Amino acid sequence: MLKRQNPRAPEHSKDLAADGGALSMSHNDSRSFFNLSQLVLSAGQIKPSPALKHSKITYFEVEIVDVQSKKQICIVDKVPPASTLLDVKHKFHKACPQWYPSRVGLQLERNGPFLKDSISIQSLAASSIITLYFTDLGQQVGWTTFFLTEYTGPLLIYLLFYIRLSTIYDQVESRKNFRHPVVHLACFCHCLHYIRHLLETLFVHKFSEGHTPLKNMIKGCAFYWGFTSWIAYYINHPRYTPPSFGHKQVSYAALAFLMCEAGNHFINVALAHQTNSGNRTCFPSPTYNPFTWLFLLVSCPNYTYEAGSWISFTVMTQTLPVGIFAFLMVIQMSLWAQKKHKLYLKRFYPEVRRKAAMIPIIF
Repeated sequence: MLKRQNPRAPEHSKDLAADGGALSMSHNDSRSFFNLSQLVLSAGQIKPSPALKHSKITYFEVEIVDVQSKKQICIVDKVPPASTLLDVKHKFHKACPQWYPSRVGLQLERNGPFLKDSISIQSLAASSIITLYFTDLGQQVGWTTFFLTEYTGPLLIYLLFYIRLSTIYDQVESRKNFRHPVVHLACFCHCLHYIRHLLETLFVHKFSEGHTPLKNMIKGCAFYWGFTSWIAYYINHPRYTPPSFGHKQVSYAALAFLMCEAGNHFINVALAHQTNSGNRTCFPSPTYNPFTWLFLLVSCPNYTYEAGSWISFTVMTQTLPVGIFAFLMVIQMSLWAQKKHKLYLKRFYPEVRRKAAMIPIIF
């Protein structure tokens, strides 16, 4: 019987082997599934397919609407997020050639401020479509052209009166009357003032982006050119009388004028150097140059020196037109100084809080 059972033994062992193999396979399958599950869980969220990636917003559409009529002018499409407002103005100019970029004023709201050219489109976007309101700023000129035109006129106009053209003064009276030395000194100081302005416009000042309307340049030229004609006519007139206190009054006033001109120049150089170096974290501080020590008292010493120049010129020449011009200049510069002082208070409060704007105590 044992011998008869032996042949069945292999079959039984095969069955057990088969059963064991099935069990091992099922165990391996469950293990593999477990490992796969752990891999998926540890990997986190499955990355989106390329089709979903391309569905993201990669461009903006800028709708340009007229601020008065609220009508759509055009749509600037395919604007990359990294673009600036100046890029949008250039594309708008291609669609509407009659409005070049410097003439275009864009606002995010109808009554809001005009947006700067350097602002990015992405910072304005609440969705893929951006609506901007358009305003025609009129014909524009660059700031360099503005100041060169404004300052060149007084320089040339004064020289025309100084040489005493026959169309302005009577030639017989001009030859007969002797010119007082203050007339020549006034011509020198007046020309020096505007030559300094011209040179600083070309080589010192760094103007901010943007332009100004042509009408502003016409107003400025009318003011400076008109007053220069009035001033030069009286000082260079053959019947002009010298100051009441004579040589001392002229000398002291001329010295004060030259000191104010030098101080104005050094302050402008200091401000330009601060802008070029990119150091905007603190208010300009005085240096070893004594002319910059006025920064300790006022926040806008360039206006202080400018006002001092015209007050000194008034005392030196003792003429009513110069006095009126100096009075108007002091008022205008005090307004500019107050406006700039407020900006300084926002940016440099600890350094500026105890300073005056232009003249200590008064302004």
